Amino acid sequence: MDIDNLLTPEAVIARLKVGSKKQALQELAKKAALLTGIAERPIFEVLLERERLGTTGVGNGIAIPHGKLSELGRIVGVFARLERPIDFEAIDEHPVDLLFLLLAPESAGADHLKALARVSRLFRDRGICEKLRGTDKADALYAILTSQTVGHAA
Repeated sequence: MDIDNLLTPEAVIARLKVGSKKQALQELAKKAALLTGIAERPIFEVLLERERLGTTGVGNGIAIPHGKLSELGRIVGVFARLERPIDFEAIDEHPVDLLFLLLAPESAGADHLKALARVSRLFRDRGICEKLRGTDKADALYAILTSQTVGHAA
């Protein structure tokens, strides 16, 4: 599964200004609501519910909040680069500045896991993370995120 199957240029937030994890999740939910036509509140609630199970802050300044919604027809991604890192209760206790939201249909099963694995693999590449942190232009961020799709089967 390639990143460009999960993410559209409209789903990239280049300079998200938030001060907390909750505010970041609210802004991601707001953007996802615009992209999917699903109300913001249920998206936000699914994200909060997932965070209660354990942080989605995976370390190295990265978080991959995710959840499932029965109303969704396909897996949807939203990427945000934060203006300033925030505490996300990440596993390495470092603040987070790169967020990739993944929302999947309830029935997605293995596809949801493949998408999570693909995003995780992308962010393990320190060079990609440096490039993402080095620009605040949405089109450049989208190009960086989707340029790694060839030859990376999930």
